[in-house]
Amino acid sequence: MNAWLFSAYIVVVVAITGYAWVLAGRDRRLAAEEVALRRRKGAWDDYAPAGGWGADALAFLAAVGFCFATFMGFIYAPTEKTMGTVQRIFYFHVPSAWVGGLAFLVVFVGSVVYLATRSERADRLAAVSAEVGVLFTSIVLITGPLWGKPVWGIWWTWDARLTSTLILWLIYVGYLMVRSQVPDPRRRSTLAAVVGILGFVDVPLVYFSIRWWRTQHPQPVIAGGPGSGLETHMLYAFFAGLGVFTVLYLALLVRGMDLATRAAKLDALHRRLED
Repeated sequence: MNAWLFSAYIVVVVAITGYAWVLAGRDRRLAAEEVALRRRKGAWDDYAPAGGWGADALAFLAAVGFCFATFMGFIYAPTEKTMGTVQRIFYFHVPSAWVGGLAFLVVFVGSVVYLATRSERADRLAAVSAEVGVLFTSIVLITGPLWGKPVWGIWWTWDARLTSTLILWLIYVGYLMVRSQVPDPRRRSTLAAVVGILGFVDVPLVYFSIRWWRTQHPQPVIAGGPGSGLETHMLYAFFAGLGVFTVLYLALLVRGMDLATRAAKLDALHRRLED
């Protein structure tokens, strides 16, 4: 296997499993709080844990699908004639970018709903989706240079696509910082919603940048006009990766929502018990 391709693949695996490990750590902490709550007379009767089989089923599908997408991208798809084996980074670099955009769209929708209705569930949805979006955008920003260096001869260039993607990542890192630094819950949610809505403006800029401006980044191969397109086997591998990464996003989103809902219920119960 090409060293650049192997490095990019390891980045994807480590990033996703690392975030799954973070979620597992949150689950353990919540479970410990729930055990302590059981010992308080009458407290457990007022608490209904969130969760269900949905997150586990999606996680299983995502794990099996990831293996399938790896086969499609590394074995099934033919080797590209110009770039060679390193081009196979495409099969998880582009799906990661797609998931990042999808996640930030969910942040946008959740933020609008929160400001309109003050729904705590919409606020939690936006917060969890922002985390997952930052994760996959980080994968894009790391795998891109690992693809670009052997092909372009440089790690980075400040063209429209790369710069707008970096700005997008910084915006939503800032969004997560707002959530971690503002102590008042209502003010925190409101400020984060405003950032989530305004930040989404950059998503279409990232998408259209290679159509509107001349960039170092390759021109679109899907819906890119005359002369664009993928060979049939490559197209199947691409859509396999796109579908699997979407399921992976949903699995992480559902798991994160379960944990966020449990945490919110525990916080509310603790406040009630302290009163």
